[in-house]
Amino acid sequence: MHRARFDAAVLPYLDDGYTLARYLTRDDEAARDVVQEACLRALRHVEGLRGDDGRSWFLAIVRSRCVEWFREQGRGSVFVEYDETVHVPEAGDEANGTDDYRGATSERVLAAVDALPAVFREVIVLRELCGLSYRAIAEVTGVPAGTVMSRLARARDRLRVILTTREEP
Repeated sequence: MHRARFDAAVLPYLDDGYTLARYLTRDDEAARDVVQEACLRALRHVEGLRGDDGRSWFLAIVRSRCVEWFREQGRGSVFVEYDETVHVPEAGDEANGTDDYRGATSERVLAAVDALPAVFREVIVLRELCGLSYRAIAEVTGVPAGTVMSRLARARDRLRVILTTREEP
């Protein structure tokens, strides 16, 4: 019974788990290890899953394991509090066009996402790459939905700046 529930609740979301882990750790091998360990935890604790949709539940486990991985690596916390002086672009850095970034290649977009601070990177990955709702992202990250929306807006603004100021490789 537990194995069948695990298979239904977790296995469909392995790719989403890897995507999240990859963008948080910025390391393919570490991301695979994180997801494997998250799967083991999910299997051991699948009886704690409420309802039938394990996506948010599993991604929260992956995120938690990423945080632990950073601590184990001696890198401190991957998530830092939002600081206007650090995360807001300089006055001259604002994008001058409204849709100039829309023609960017997928490689440039993914590199731009990778350049974001972790608090912004995770919400962009969960929303745009994994397709989670604001509510589901709030469940995964443990922050209110309003904070999720604010982080998404700031992340999108930062992406716009990155994509409109960097040259094509």
